[in-house]
Amino acid sequence: MRTLLQDLQYAVRQMRKSPGFAIVAILTLALGIGANTTIFSVVNGVLLNPLPYPDADRLVVLFHNKPNFLKGSISYPNFLDWQRDNRCFEAMAAFRNGDAKLTGAGEPENLSGRMVSAGFFEMLGVKPLLGRTFTADEDRLGANPTVMISEGLWKRKFASNPNILGQAIVLDGRPRTIIGVVPASFQLRQWNFRPGEI
Repeated sequence: MRTLLQDLQYAVRQMRKSPGFAIVAILTLALGIGANTTIFSVVNGVLLNPLPYPDADRLVVLFHNKPNFLKGSISYPNFLDWQRDNRCFEAMAAFRNGDAKLTGAGEPENLSGRMVSAGFFEMLGVKPLLGRTFTADEDRLGANPTVMISEGLWKRKFASNPNILGQAIVLDGRPRTIIGVVPASFQLRQWNFRPGEI
């Protein structure tokens, strides 16, 4: 312990003799520690921590590569073809950003939303807070338009009404029946998926 104390005293004396060198050394150490902390935080969050879903190591994301647009989204008819011809995956689901304007429930409001196919929430092990998720019949063209709303929207706009299921809301001028409430705890960690309200 005495040797360590002597080494520290020597280091302080040397820094007093050349303060310019000491400042450069301290700044270099601070930048190095800061950069390492940042890099570790990113690696820890992206690579080391598993996704918070059952069988997260079995989840994959598929994209459609186009000449000028790598990792492009696919059209829904193409997704249906992939799903029909699937021989590799246990389940497949699609999602896409789809914001909308809510009218007829107080002040009009622009909502961020996601369009998801049937089986999306089941594949991720997400259970609705209230109601149910989408069925395969609701994925068909001409089916009754349905919607799941976020827990935040349910609380903010509908005062946590437990009888919200079956009620209609108007999104972009089209009525949709509310079938479920997505829990606020659901956060998909995917680069092109942002939390939505519808």
